[in-house]
Amino acid sequence: MELLEATPENIKKAAGLLKKGKLVAFPTETVYGLGANGLNPLAVTKIFEAKNRPSFNPLILHIAGKSDLTKLTSTTDEIIEKLTGKFWPGPLTLVLPKKNIVPDIVTAGNPTVAVRMPGHPVALKLIELSGTPIAAPSANLFGQLSPTTAGHVVKQLGNKVDLILDGGKCKVGVESTIIGFVDGEIVLLRPGGIPVEEIEKITGKIKKFSPEDTDSNPLSPGRLPFHYSPAIPIRFFDEKIEKEITGKKVGALLFKKSHTGTNFNKVIYLSENGDLHEAAANLFYALHELETADLDLIYVEPVPEKGLGIAIMDRLKKAVKKYT
Repeated sequence: MELLEATPENIKKAAGLLKKGKLVAFPTETVYGLGANGLNPLAVTKIFEAKNRPSFNPLILHIAGKSDLTKLTSTTDEIIEKLTGKFWPGPLTLVLPKKNIVPDIVTAGNPTVAVRMPGHPVALKLIELSGTPIAAPSANLFGQLSPTTAGHVVKQLGNKVDLILDGGKCKVGVESTIIGFVDGEIVLLRPGGIPVEEIEKITGKIKKFSPEDTDSNPLSPGRLPFHYSPAIPIRFFDEKIEKEITGKKVGALLFKKSHTGTNFNKVIYLSENGDLHEAAANLFYALHELETADLDLIYVEPVPEKGLGIAIMDRLKKAVKKYT
């Protein structure tokens, strides 16, 4: 495993590795991705092996230009043009009917493929130089905390990756919003880095896809019941907190600087002034800090479920669910 600064020379080197079927971790505006040549089934298999990711969980293909979408999907819907025109490059993933060029391992056998154009110069240059869509889930072990720094990737994947490009801390900090089309309706498959309210200005009211996907055929990443979890128990604040922390080393992840009362061993604020964009950018970074702080338990304060708060709470609820 090599850890290299994301210079033009090193991005070129990383692209060469991808062409050879190797794995490269790289920064995006959301989180770090674990990339492979998205049109090479053998290379994509290495992603699942490195992450211990179940093969039924589909991947996202990352592209460098909007014109690449027509090579991978067969849709011509006018609403797609409006969405990509407004939000690409950026943290929006579209799930659309796939063309035969897309390997089944990428889509977990589904007739649809998830595609996005990332809004990060390193990611875009890497895709361009690779000459292929890059299949890339988050560069972490399956079910664990998403990485927002190159150090997080090293901690979880280490030598399972051929090269890690260090592009600094991710600015958005939560994964992309995923939109799909089910039975003629536009549906929200995963809240993420673009608030659904912003998307609805173009699409009108979006339906939240209500049926919980089972472990057999999720339509997109981020649909499983628990995910994004630290290695130590995490739960939301409740009235039992004083009794439960007695004799334990406890950390607290607070939304803003307003909570008083209980003394914790370590406290991190997502945003001291309650800014949801800042809170999203800090979410996984803060959880990584607490995970490595020699604690027995993490208590987390809910954030308002509006705007990016919906995406933050989606991640926190799934993290907590692992321990309930």
